[in-house]
Amino acid sequence: RNRAEGKVLETVGVFEAPKQHGKYETGQLFLHSVFGYRGIVLFPWQARLYDRDVASPVTEKSENVAGHVSKEVKGKTHTYYQVLIDARDCPHISQRSQTEAVTFLANHDDSRALYAIPGLDYVSHEDILPYSSTDQVPIQHELFERFLMYDQTKVPPFVARDTLCAWQEKNHPWLELSDVHRETTENIRVTVIPFYMGMREAQNSHVYWWRYCIRLENLDSEVVQLRERHWRIFSLSGTLETVRGRGVVGREPVLSKEQPAFQYSSHVSLQASSGHMWGTFRFERPDGSHFDVRIPPFSLESNKDEKTPPSGLHW
Repeated sequence: RNRAEGKVLETVGVFEAPKQHGKYETGQLFLHSVFGYRGIVLFPWQARLYDRDVASPVTEKSENVAGHVSKEVKGKTHTYYQVLIDARDCPHISQRSQTEAVTFLANHDDSRALYAIPGLDYVSHEDILPYSSTDQVPIQHELFERFLMYDQTKVPPFVARDTLCAWQEKNHPWLELSDVHRETTENIRVTVIPFYMGMREAQNSHVYWWRYCIRLENLDSEVVQLRERHWRIFSLSGTLETVRGRGVVGREPVLSKEQPAFQYSSHVSLQASSGHMWGTFRFERPDGSHFDVRIPPFSLESNKDEKTPPSGLHW
């Protein structure tokens, strides 16, 4: 669509039938069904999906310490994948999905320092459109040949190097996603995935850090625009913080039928080992009217068996 004069389409590969059951293997090539980028699977994660749109057989309502009424939602197991994004596609998706969304705490004196790995993403099983390719280096990414090697006797023909296994094992606590929360309001679906990043000592106190990834999807044909965010952050230390602001990550994305989704990551820190977050996004319709979309409440939990935080990308 809208390709420049003189440009021609190139064959990327051959589509395969999506898997209805089971998992995709390390080395599986795919197109992202929503954002359209080329990628390759590094390894799977098993997450608990809490979908507030799916009614439980018995719906109970409870009130948490912050006075926020919420229904109990049972989680079901769902597969997500750690993937590499093709660097050639990053410029085309940067307005709809951050390509530097996977961040870590830097391991030095500056407790606020973060570093990111470009072109690393998490993809839900149903968003994968698998394909095969005869190209021995089908994905352009600085980590592709460090993590994977070509083996024509395998299916798929890209297998994990020892460096990928070692990197996964070392960074496991900061990469693993365990809970996914989802809720739809007026055909706008919000998905939240929180990640615990680690603890830092600052001014004789402990500061705990989390990353959270949010995906907004317009399931309707009406064009809407995100205008404001309104967060409530409750800490186990007893504090309740309210955060209001324009847009998200400096943007006010438009969700349309052609580009229905927007995905971004942000961070939060607490002076307690756990807490909760919830809130709303305010959207605007073409006629100027506004409506609020619920952000499903989610827990911020620290890892019980925390080890030393990662010290950078060492091989």
